[in-house]
Amino acid sequence: MCQFFMIHPMTPQPRLIHRTAEILQRAGVIVYPTDTAYALGCRMGEAEAVNRIRRIRNLSERHNFTLACRDLSDIGTYAKVENNAFRLLKAHTPGPYTFILPATSEVPRRLQHPRRKTIGIRVPDCAIASAIFAEIGEPLMSTTLLLPGDDLPLTDPELMRERVGAHVDLVIDGGAGGLELSTVIDLTGEMPSVIRRGAGDAAVFEA
Repeated sequence: MCQFFMIHPMTPQPRLIHRTAEILQRAGVIVYPTDTAYALGCRMGEAEAVNRIRRIRNLSERHNFTLACRDLSDIGTYAKVENNAFRLLKAHTPGPYTFILPATSEVPRRLQHPRRKTIGIRVPDCAIASAIFAEIGEPLMSTTLLLPGDDLPLTDPELMRERVGAHVDLVIDGGAGGLELSTVIDLTGEMPSVIRRGAGDAAVFEA
């Protein structure tokens, strides 16, 4: 049965954050807010939860998942970060960007890009998301709540519960969601490369 928590977007209630963490620790799949659109999330070691998210979004095995992290201290564990990339990350996190980086051995192979061995890293500027990451003590495997056949992400948590409640364990209502996806920056080459334009200023990576 899907639960529905109304969590304050600026001062998340610790009791509800703790209950969210308990759901995740039981291999749950949640819908949660970020600083852009709402996202689907689970613990990265939970293979069946990852497969549930693939089915919800009808994703192929080649989909490059994102690890949503609390801060830069998490990133070095899961991605190989050179000095130039670190300076960019420090300057633009938290924020509405996803950075493609080489994955370390800590990232399960099923979450990496199958050919390039990369992982998307995200540090959302969102109090609810940050509180969840802090409570579980690790990043969340995450992907935008953009359903098959839809052109835009869902923004109304009540509609999210109606449309995906049968397939997830928790929907968090943290207020209306955004319509823009994160801007995606590839940092695996000598120079940053903008893969997708979305929220945030992509121009700063093209100088």
